Amino acid sequence: MMQVETEIQDGVAVVRPQGRLTMVTAPELRKVVADTIGSGQARVVVDLSGTEFMDSSGLGALIAGLKTARQAGGDLRIAGLGPQVSTVLQLTNLDRVLRPHGSVAEALRGW
Repeated sequence: MMQVETEIQDGVAVVRPQGRLTMVTAPELRKVVADTIGSGQARVVVDLSGTEFMDSSGLGALIAGLKTARQAGGDLRIAGLGPQVSTVLQLTNLDRVLRPHGSVAEALRGW
């Protein structure tokens, strides 16, 4: 089971998955993001600084969250990527869709 913490900063939900974001744990992140958006918090930053590994299932969870957020009139941003997570994003060209921010503070700017 993956630990996922959520807090509200400047009116934006900051979601922090810890550990490995894989086929086993991605549904947990997907659920947390969907529930957060469902509760009326359509602007979400996923802080990936505590995520040391991500596979295609993790990417799928992020893309699902992005779609859900946009349908609700918000957006999903990602921040604090480690080297492995960055590489996965670049290899799949999804860094064009999910533009990475260096930090949560950076991602919170300009909503």
